[in-house]
Amino acid sequence: MLAVGLAYGMFAVTAQAAPQQDVYDAVEEQQQPLLDTLATLVNIDSGTGFIAGLSEVEALLTERLEALGAEVEAHPAETYGGNTLVGRLQGSGDRNIMLMIHYDTVFGEGAAEERPFRIEDGRAYGPGVGDAKGGVAVILHSLEVLQTLGFDDYGQLTVVLNPDEEKGSLGSRDLIQQLSADQDAVLVFEPTFSEDAADAVTVVTKGINYAFLEVSGRASHAGGAPEEGRNAVMELSHQLLQLGDLGDPDKETTLNWTIVEGGTKRNIIPEQARAEGDMRYFDSSEYERVLNEANDIIANQLIEDTEVEFRLDKGRPPLPPNPETQGLAEQAQQIYQELDRELQAVEIGGGTDAAYAYHADSATPAVLESLGLVGGRFHSDEEFVLVDSVVPRLYLTTRMIMELSDADPES
Repeated sequence: MLAVGLAYGMFAVTAQAAPQQDVYDAVEEQQQPLLDTLATLVNIDSGTGFIAGLSEVEALLTERLEALGAEVEAHPAETYGGNTLVGRLQGSGDRNIMLMIHYDTVFGEGAAEERPFRIEDGRAYGPGVGDAKGGVAVILHSLEVLQTLGFDDYGQLTVVLNPDEEKGSLGSRDLIQQLSADQDAVLVFEPTFSEDAADAVTVVTKGINYAFLEVSGRASHAGGAPEEGRNAVMELSHQLLQLGDLGDPDKETTLNWTIVEGGTKRNIIPEQARAEGDMRYFDSSEYERVLNEANDIIANQLIEDTEVEFRLDKGRPPLPPNPETQGLAEQAQQIYQELDRELQAVEIGGGTDAAYAYHADSATPAVLESLGLVGGRFHSDEEFVLVDSVVPRLYLTTRMIMELSDADPES
């Protein structure tokens, strides 16, 4: 994760020496309600594809959004199941702002019962507490703050909550791209991904591609006639060793093989073997380079009469460095200065739905990532968020919405 220097962006920013007291007071009143909401969400299993849990969370979120005055639509995310919720709040202004995060987690059924929400030594724990149910809670309670303040100077606030991010958002990405096309700004509420749980927002993310390597050989008896077989596992191993250097350190491109399968029984020469890999990249041209180099490499086979196929499927694109995102980050940093706090702006190696919201061809809209709660150890049994990040993050989101609503589109 690398710090990124920021330049002035598309939105005018006015630094203040102290927090806006009415906003801060309203935010403080939401700290405990937010933690209560977070406990409720964390204690419901909602792993990607677990329809019973996703449906329970969906019903809860729909009820909460409607109570805030939003018109809510449910769009099926057909690949893994569940619905993407789209809530719209109409205001009196002319700026369109989208608030986005997912409500699925990587944790399986039973995780919430095994490790229910708890607070210990200033940290809140539980499956998905940071990634990304904390972000869901920040969105809901920022809207509560705006309602308390009677603020509606935005044109339209669009809240997008999807159920399949942890498996690539394959069923929701088209909708995200469609909805983001006419937004002035998109705020994304993944947790902070900086080292040591430091306060940060994300301005650049890597893209993700999925590598597949498949080998077809010939089965035979491993003891009686091994020479008649063509060992797909051996050929796969040979190819994995050859393909081990497809990354490019200078461009920060990585390709790591993470799944290997082959063989059915100990006494049968395996006729099928396969592997899957994870590719991360900043430079979009790396897709073609890796694909072409890999197909050249696999022509060198160890075992004759085997068939080898390499495939590279596109996942999330990168969120590239751009002045619009940099402008939002600078705005966020100056808002944090009102609280006498520092805010880092970082690059991350992980991909997020922020990249789907950004349209590289038009360099719009302005997209800022990692406005969720501050924490760490995501995707592990020790995942946590810092309780004392609740008020700053609520304040930041509320003030961002207020400033973006008042922004001059020509500035």
